[in-house]
Amino acid sequence: MSKLAEIEALLFVAGEDGLRVRQLADLLSIPPTGVIQSLEKLAEKYRKDEDSSLALLETSNAYKIVTKQDFADLLREYSKAPINQSLSRAALETLSIIAYKQPITRIEVDEIRGVNSSGAISKLQIFDLIRENGKKEVLGRPNLYVTTDYFLDYMGINSLEELPVVEETELITEESQLFAERIEDENQ
Repeated sequence: MSKLAEIEALLFVAGEDGLRVRQLADLLSIPPTGVIQSLEKLAEKYRKDEDSSLALLETSNAYKIVTKQDFADLLREYSKAPINQSLSRAALETLSIIAYKQPITRIEVDEIRGVNSSGAISKLQIFDLIRENGKKEVLGRPNLYVTTDYFLDYMGINSLEELPVVEETELITEESQLFAERIEDENQ
């Protein structure tokens, strides 16, 4: 297994948070200079591959895998697609956790769900059901997520206080079902 593939896998799983050179070096047990060389190779690989939609982006001293600028119009059209595409179970679980626990970080959502939620969070952002709301004041300063006004409109409620009261252990299953039913009703 190549270091390039390992870095790519780590950046993919890190999602929008990305990873810093030092984090990659620690995870892979290689010096930071080796990580930087591998990142340069990965960026070049993406630049040269016309059949790949991926690019490597450095922002705020973290590296992320993103889509190439050439796909901006296509992705903009996708984001305008009506929400009548049903949300996956993962997205519904993530949405219910964010609705009840906001503001919350992706890592905190991951801990509750037991799996990575970056894909679900991205989809919920595309559908304007959640949004970033600042950074948590901890190491790495992860994004905080909250629901949007559109979420309230879509759920047919005026405030978060109108969400049904649930026990912590019921949160994922019952609220996912509630959101699924509301979305299903909307789509009919």
